[in-house]
Amino acid sequence: MGDYMRKILSRGLLVLYVVILIWLVLFKFSLHISHVLSHHHRSLNLIPFAAPSIVNGKINYGEMVYNCIFFIPLGLLLNVNFKKIGFLPKLAFIMGFSIAAESIQFIFSIGATDITDVITNTLGGFLGLKLYDVSKKYINSEKLDKIIVSTGILLFLVFFAIDASHFVWFRTKE
Repeated sequence: MGDYMRKILSRGLLVLYVVILIWLVLFKFSLHISHVLSHHHRSLNLIPFAAPSIVNGKINYGEMVYNCIFFIPLGLLLNVNFKKIGFLPKLAFIMGFSIAAESIQFIFSIGATDITDVITNTLGGFLGLKLYDVSKKYINSEKLDKIIVSTGILLFLVFFAIDASHFVWFRTKE
């Protein structure tokens, strides 16, 4: 595969991942945006780690862990696609993206705006950026990029197949 095609695939995967993150953060993977927009819920938490969710009387840190995990690929894909841009601008982009998503949630009353989400999202992106840098010490950069892009495309196809199968399954149940 030529460099041009590899660049198109990696940029396309980055754009697709950003769209999926927007869909996740703003619309919680809902297929009907009207459902999300009809649930007017506006809250603002500016105290870090002050309001973890409570499930069955126990503190649930799962959302914080998921926020972190979901942003790791963003850091990886930024490194694959923008090698000439330094670490701090990439990290600033990740933080800015998270702040923008949280602000949009607040403005449109479509979720809880929480500084903890900004912190955990940024931490995930930071881990993705660092994971790439550490991996580059052991794996050739070009090979590492191929692994990341191939894995990303495979995961997207699996995600799409699972989502499509749920859609078909629910349609047949109606």
